[in-house]
Amino acid sequence: MKCSKYCQREGYYLAMNSEKKNRAPRNRTTTLTEEDYSRYTKLLKRLSHPVFIHEVLDSTICQDAFRALDLLPPCSVDLVFADPPYNLTKTFNKKKFSQVGLNQYEEWLESWLKKLIRLLKPTASAYICGDWRSSAPLHRVLEKHFKVRNRITWEREKGLGAQRNWKNSSEDIWFCTVSDEYTFNVDAVKIKRRVIAPYTDSKGQPKDWSESGNGRFRITHPSNLWTDLTVPFWSMPENTDHPTQKPEKLLAKIILANSNPGEVVLDPFLGSGTTSVVARKLGRHYIGIEVDETFCLLAEKRLEMAKSNTGIQGYTDGLFWERNTLADQGNDKKIVPRAQEQTLLFS
Repeated sequence: MKCSKYCQREGYYLAMNSEKKNRAPRNRTTTLTEEDYSRYTKLLKRLSHPVFIHEVLDSTICQDAFRALDLLPPCSVDLVFADPPYNLTKTFNKKKFSQVGLNQYEEWLESWLKKLIRLLKPTASAYICGDWRSSAPLHRVLEKHFKVRNRITWEREKGLGAQRNWKNSSEDIWFCTVSDEYTFNVDAVKIKRRVIAPYTDSKGQPKDWSESGNGRFRITHPSNLWTDLTVPFWSMPENTDHPTQKPEKLLAKIILANSNPGEVVLDPFLGSGTTSVVARKLGRHYIGIEVDETFCLLAEKRLEMAKSNTGIQGYTDGLFWERNTLADQGNDKKIVPRAQEQTLLFS
């Protein structure tokens, strides 16, 4: 690969390595080309003074969150999703986060979480990610600034597992609100599950399920245990080389539940752009902050791709489906009349 001035940019080695990797013919991972660097760099923002909301709406801010959060307008955000570095030693492109003691990690969490408060509307919600190591300090800090509503645990079914410990296959997301007045659109995040035990009433009619060409399904309310997510991998167009990328489906659940069309979603640790991409696909405004330029450019490339492809894997016709049901989603032909089906599903 010919080297140009862009080879000198911090983080460009990621794009070069992405192209050099021996990827399978069907690999659909989103990577950056030299042309992408030239094209998307022009779209990034860097703040030097306090701004109005219209100046940063629907943009990617390539800057340290500790600086950028201080310059955003107060009372302007409806929903925050934050996926900060966990208390692990891990490298994100050229940026390294080192594991520290729990008290020190708690101080670090406090240092940026307190900056979020003035940005949030009184009706805003916040979702903050962590793992089992960080849950205790995270909970303590969140209770200082928010009303903690719940802790979601989601299954991250990936990796071979440990030899001398239980396989670490779950992560937590803490759900908080600023006040007792907040948005929660439960009907927007219902799950379609295959029925294992198809009970019927005394007349032989289905109890809270319906039958389609692919089997029997029921629509259920969401819980705080999410087992229907797939961590992005090589055959998914949403996949990038970011080491801790969250699934678009995960963000879709949160954005649909706790915001309305046209509202503002903020991600202070944007990574390769999943929050902004899903916000755009679902008709919300977004503000993404990410210190690494390469990941910012990946976010901008994915945002452009989202203009022509608004689909979210695992979310079809306003419903979330279980994992490994792609064929069912595409061939879900109803046997019962639609009016009767609606009565069965939502009564």
